Amino acid sequence: MKLSAAISALVFALALAACGRNETAAPASASAASDAPAGGASAGDASAGDAGSTQANAGDPGGGEGEKALADVLSVSTTPSSWAVEVRSPDLGCQQYADWWEVVTPRGALIYRRILAHSHAEEQPFTRGGGPVAVGEEDEVIIRAHMNPGGYGGQALRGSVAGGFQPDPTIKADFAAALEKSGPQPDSCAF
Repeated sequence: MKLSAAISALVFALALAACGRNETAAPASASAASDAPAGGASAGDASAGDAGSTQANAGDPGGGEGEKALADVLSVSTTPSSWAVEVRSPDLGCQQYADWWEVVTPRGALIYRRILAHSHAEEQPFTRGGGPVAVGEEDEVIIRAHMNPGGYGGQALRGSVAGGFQPDPTIKADFAAALEKSGPQPDSCAF
């Protein structure tokens, strides 16, 4: 157990060190829980394409003819004061990039959003830290990423700090879709 916590702390430290200078984190205006996260939970790599998910949707930009590009959440590591989320996305530059990851309640309320202020086209998958995320150790939450353009719909994880996070294929693009318009929002894309 101590080795797992040490590995989680190391992964998080590396994620913070690699974090871009223009990226910001912001808590959502409404919080669903009051306790700070603790522990070192993570989910392993899940099987989705190397460049992020795509979904058939004629007319949308993205992965290919009739498909839109989507971002996948691969893993989550937590410490008492911060979270590190690993994302895989088919970034091409500012015209197509993962612009945030967020933590949402199972009922669709935004708890926390981490803005990603630039494309990670040359760094896939990438891990970015954020926090603190105001959830208790046992609170079930959903972690998902957003693609600009493309929106939600890639792989999301569900779980808790205490129990860990696993891919949940039942979370579809239309789950809490109105959050796409909620703040905080990216101001711009640096590169």
